[in-house]
Amino acid sequence: MERYPDIEIYLARIEPEALNAWLGDAIDAAPMASAGKHRWRTQGRHGGAEIPVLLIEKAADGFASLWLDSGESPWPTDAEFARAAAGRLGCEVRCSLGGWQPGDAPDHFLQVLPDGGEATIDWPDSGQ
Repeated sequence: MERYPDIEIYLARIEPEALNAWLGDAIDAAPMASAGKHRWRTQGRHGGAEIPVLLIEKAADGFASLWLDSGESPWPTDAEFARAAAGRLGCEVRCSLGGWQPGDAPDHFLQVLPDGGEATIDWPDSGQ
């Protein structure tokens, strides 16, 4: 399976305690610390690799962006990360459909629901 160099998902809501517990379990990350207005950072580890984590609240249309700047996380792709997050955090999660290439439709995303339902949705950038 292809492994992305970094992965990013968008969370419909943030429950800091649940998010910190999940990242602690999954990648041995310390609780997130403030890194400026609406930004939170932590550092995880998986398989001996360091995994920088960045959370940006209100990144897009009320969704928060959760970005892992590493290809060494337990989730090889955005979609796998989104499925794990939706199940563990109990919220809607969105992510890109795959590794984005020039010419791809930038507004098409994978929507993953807490019950495991998935759909391809059109999610245009509102420019917020």
